[in-house]
Amino acid sequence: MDLLSSSIMELIGNYMLSFMRISGLFIAMVGISARTVPPQVRNLLAILLTLMIVPMLPAVPVKEIVSLGTFFEILKQLLVGIGIGFISMMVIDTFVLAGQIIAMQTGLGFASIVDPVNGVNVTTIGQFYLILATLIFWTVDGHLLLINMIVISFDAFPIDGPWWTGEQFRLIAHWAGWMFVSAVTIALAPIVSLLIVNLAFGVMTKAAPQLNIFSLGFAIAQITGLIIIWITLSNQMFHFNAQWLRAQEFMCKLLLTC
Repeated sequence: MDLLSSSIMELIGNYMLSFMRISGLFIAMVGISARTVPPQVRNLLAILLTLMIVPMLPAVPVKEIVSLGTFFEILKQLLVGIGIGFISMMVIDTFVLAGQIIAMQTGLGFASIVDPVNGVNVTTIGQFYLILATLIFWTVDGHLLLINMIVISFDAFPIDGPWWTGEQFRLIAHWAGWMFVSAVTIALAPIVSLLIVNLAFGVMTKAAPQLNIFSLGFAIAQITGLIIIWITLSNQMFHFNAQWLRAQEFMCKLLLTC
């Protein structure tokens, strides 16, 4: 009877701990973590993925499910999944930040809508860049790569094995700095173009003070900004590939696979 009870506890513990790590990925993963996705859908996807992965993993001895040690183990598994999903979210947030920078420079920052991912108001240009980056993410099978990374994490960091160190958490926090660097890089062409337009307005104001440049400048800056955004759309795939490749390299480094 005791042998049967311990076997049941071990089986439940293996599935539960693996489910928590996979759930952590879906909590922070691009697209699936959006508020527009019902929690039931995320839970169902996590259950299906758990049923496919757990039979391939070695059994983990779990003596008690309801215990303080198991509770901390659940938190550890959640953080591993959230950490992997957080990296993908930073890639998408790069384009949101770039869109907000461009919107502020072009005078389009007053137009804002609710971001369905984070539930906050963002500029319309930022939302457009968010949708564009998310579509590219699904197109390049980014979701399959993240699922592959979560599977690899069970080999790199087994449930009953070593866990992330403080240095790895520090690397995750510092890697988020790439978001600001890449966002400025994406917005650099529109910023420089609008700077030239503003300098032209300054020269016109100096040469012809009687002209009411300020009343025309705002409208012309908006139109110019939209044209520049349209022209630079072809560069978005290049910027996404560069940022996504950095994210893949960082995830491999984090999981000790490269």
